[in-house]
Amino acid sequence: MTLPALKSDSNLAIQYRAFIENLRASEFTGDIETSYSARVAQATDNSVYYKLPQAVIYPRSNEDCQLIGQLAAKYPDVSFAPRGGGTGTNGQSLTDGIVVDIRRYLNKVIELNVEEGWVRVQTGIVKDSLNDVLRPHGLFFSPDLSTSNRATLGGMISTDASGQGSLVYGKTSDHVIALKAVLVNGEVIETTKISTEMAKRKANENTAEGAIYKQAIDTCVNYKDEVERTFPKLNRFLTGYDLAHVYDGHHIDIGRLITGAEGSLAFVTEAVLTLDKIAPVKALINISYRSFDAALRHAPQLVEANATSVETIDSTVLNFAKTDIVWHDIQHLITDVPDEALLGLNLVEFNASSIEEMKGHIDCLEAAIEDAIKQGEGNISGYRITYDKADIQRIYAMRKKAVGLLGKVKGEQKPIAFAEDTAVPPEHLADFIAEFRALLDSHNLNYGMFGHVDAGVLHVRPALDLADPEQETLMHNLSDKVVKLVSKYGGLMWGEHGKGFRSEYGPEFFGETLFNEMRKIKAAFDPYNQMNPGKICTPLGSNDKLVSVKAVKRASIERIIPVTVKRDLAPAFECNGNGLCFNYEPASPMCPSSKVTSDRRHTPKGRASMLREWARLLSLSGQIDEKNGGGLSYKQFKSNVFSRLKNTVLTRDADFSHEVKAVMDGCLSCKSCTHQCPVNIDVPHFKSIFLSIYYQRYMRPLKDLLVANVETLAPLSAKVPSLYNRLLQHKWVTWFLKKKVEYVDTPLLSYPTLVDRVKSIVDTGDIEQLERLDNSEREKYVAVVQDPFTSFYDAKSVESLIKVISKMGLKPLLVPFTPNGKPAHVKGFLDKFEKQALGTAKQLNKIHELGITMVGADASLVLCYRDEYQKFLKDKRGKFFVHTIDEWLIDALPKSLNADINGSNGCDKNFSLLAHCSEKTAMPDTTARWQRIFQHLNVNLTHKPVGCCGMAGTYGHEASHLESSKALYTLSWAPVFACAQKETLNEVLVTGFSCRSQVARFEGSKPRHPIEVVNELI
Repeated sequence: MTLPALKSDSNLAIQYRAFIENLRASEFTGDIETSYSARVAQATDNSVYYKLPQAVIYPRSNEDCQLIGQLAAKYPDVSFAPRGGGTGTNGQSLTDGIVVDIRRYLNKVIELNVEEGWVRVQTGIVKDSLNDVLRPHGLFFSPDLSTSNRATLGGMISTDASGQGSLVYGKTSDHVIALKAVLVNGEVIETTKISTEMAKRKANENTAEGAIYKQAIDTCVNYKDEVERTFPKLNRFLTGYDLAHVYDGHHIDIGRLITGAEGSLAFVTEAVLTLDKIAPVKALINISYRSFDAALRHAPQLVEANATSVETIDSTVLNFAKTDIVWHDIQHLITDVPDEALLGLNLVEFNASSIEEMKGHIDCLEAAIEDAIKQGEGNISGYRITYDKADIQRIYAMRKKAVGLLGKVKGEQKPIAFAEDTAVPPEHLADFIAEFRALLDSHNLNYGMFGHVDAGVLHVRPALDLADPEQETLMHNLSDKVVKLVSKYGGLMWGEHGKGFRSEYGPEFFGETLFNEMRKIKAAFDPYNQMNPGKICTPLGSNDKLVSVKAVKRASIERIIPVTVKRDLAPAFECNGNGLCFNYEPASPMCPSSKVTSDRRHTPKGRASMLREWARLLSLSGQIDEKNGGGLSYKQFKSNVFSRLKNTVLTRDADFSHEVKAVMDGCLSCKSCTHQCPVNIDVPHFKSIFLSIYYQRYMRPLKDLLVANVETLAPLSAKVPSLYNRLLQHKWVTWFLKKKVEYVDTPLLSYPTLVDRVKSIVDTGDIEQLERLDNSEREKYVAVVQDPFTSFYDAKSVESLIKVISKMGLKPLLVPFTPNGKPAHVKGFLDKFEKQALGTAKQLNKIHELGITMVGADASLVLCYRDEYQKFLKDKRGKFFVHTIDEWLIDALPKSLNADINGSNGCDKNFSLLAHCSEKTAMPDTTARWQRIFQHLNVNLTHKPVGCCGMAGTYGHEASHLESSKALYTLSWAPVFACAQKETLNEVLVTGFSCRSQVARFEGSKPRHPIEVVNELI
């Protein structure tokens, strides 16, 4: 079977093509994307829905937004949807028109007034990024939400977001002083609270703003009593359009209409926001319960104790948290009572201005909890109090990850968002949830629950398989029933996450009178229904329909993809759109490529979207062989060098595969997503599968051939290292590698070689000789498993490891080099990888069967044995285990020191540690282990949190990646070494070989591996 060229639906509608052409011809300075991949990346958010936009526009300024609006006035049938973080759970920013993405450029703090406690920002700024700026001044923007490290202020304004602590801090709208917004006709308006008289004067002006003020007065003043009767009296008051708070009896603020309007009224480009002071004293009481109902029913008493916030989590979420990297940091902070099931957890936060004030809060609540436990009341099984702010943040990190963690459910049914932010009066929450659970239980559905019990908001996510038409219908029916259930308890269907595709329920909730008033407001702002049409309401007089929960879903368009293909590409299909990979933080290892491109395609979510669409188009082509239950593999597609050459050089057929390949090419294969993503998406895995198939149709570039064969070339070159190094430093070789192979800064071989360095102290690793030894003799051996990078390019670090083994009274054994296979895997040479992995597994299993401990010098290569070997070899992998240096040393070193091996008396120097991304995300204990190892040697070692260094194996050596590699290094690594240069008694140590190479490239000297220091100290 031949791999076909995949033709995508890349043609734009006529009116959109004309609009885009005219925008490009204007003075617009932003970016305009019409490629199919750019559109696919914006076709989903954090919801179940799917809408493919016509184009994506990234304005750089207010003026750019004005140009969009002015041109839109000439194209009334062109529609737009503003987009920030794209974290909406109900499809708020999805559109089949044009996405206007403000996050890429409009993300600055414009002005900060510390004395008066306010800030002016561009609305593309990420919420946590803003707080990073405010924190040194003792201030913060208080509305909190689980997606705060990727949600933008524009998105928060558009959904009137709130979250933890809303009883004290309120919603986003409670903090908006003023907005700058661009109407769809290009007119700029600036909103703030003004007197009713001034508003009436504005209403007489012959402008779009005048029409808006006139309608706001007509609706919000004249229908105030109707609004009072209809809008629930809840902390999570109604959003979109907030008629209840536009008029306070003396003032008009049309900004309250825009806040919560989900981008259906205007482009919001700037905001002035009030700030809160950071409380100097903070505490968190984590209360464990024997039932989730008990946690809910205890919440009102906790609120009465003047808690700042009360968050709750059920056992489903907690059990998934225990399988995630996040649990490593918090397990000691949550009471786990022996023989007691932890079925509910309340996180009760207090803030105070003094220790004395905090003591009053804590003593009172602690006494009440102790009394309840003593009396056997409330089903409380235990509690723990935490005062450390860093620990409190770690617990909230777990709570914030809850949505994504639910995606870890095994099987086809996944917890989904469609009725997940219901709000009822807190005193009715437990009864409401009891009925809600009964409804779900009647359909035998699994679900997870967590949320803000203090505000009566609980996030409930039933597990459904929307690829099954019957379960999609069930989702629609459940949605209808939940609307009625919420109404019974006097609550809201949309208490926190906006309406989006649930807008169809608006007319019934508001009633005809008020809903028509809302439609009049929409008409004043957007008479032709161009702004996010169908959301909230449509203009009065328009025949356009509201969007519905019955709209097209991602799962429904992917039904054509065979189940076997979904299985083989499972990580891409597991993605639930949570968007944690949009994390802005420079020191976070999650998806480095997205941090320097600001391109949603270059994220795990974006790459998963590309692969799913590629699989869908491939399925449509009919070129997938499903015989014998087969899935998708490079082995299905046949080609020869002539056909690949023709397709690469002569044929210019459109092929979506090229766009997917470009997106995959930007992936560093650092594996951070595999562990940091809540559903462990593992882009490098499906990237390797895609590349192995893609290159059945096209020729491979020389740089890929070089990388894939490095494990063959390095040992050969090491036979003449001096000659090789001299040759590599010739200008013409450097020129050839850069210009023809597209490879730069190729590392030099170690000289003397590893073998020459250690031949006097190491055993050669003859298996037959080892087999003749008895068990007690074999226990004295430690086998060093070689890898292609440290053994041949950084022999000193391996030499140090071998010397440490020897100094500890053990016998170092240097295992003969065999290819690990990781370089071949990264470049998609899966046939080569499988052959290399099988050969190496065979050798390592022999050593394992002899009971000899094995240690690898580079953690990323060691982890390949545990991950990729298991995925591809399965049962053929065997049971061998290779330790990382720290895993082995943490147990072996104390034993050796206790056996009178000379340790260290300490030294005057302090050390800092930077860990490899793959290592610290797969093994979150690694830095703590190194710190304990150094403690045994009476030396201080501190951990420096950094993101990716930008090298990631050979990524940084590829000419096409050089600038990205340099940008990544600058983000978080360069500042560490800049500081280190000023601290003569502090040495920075680096565990990853590629990281050390990157530092050497940009700093001029290579940092040491911590094992080199250990070797000096013992």
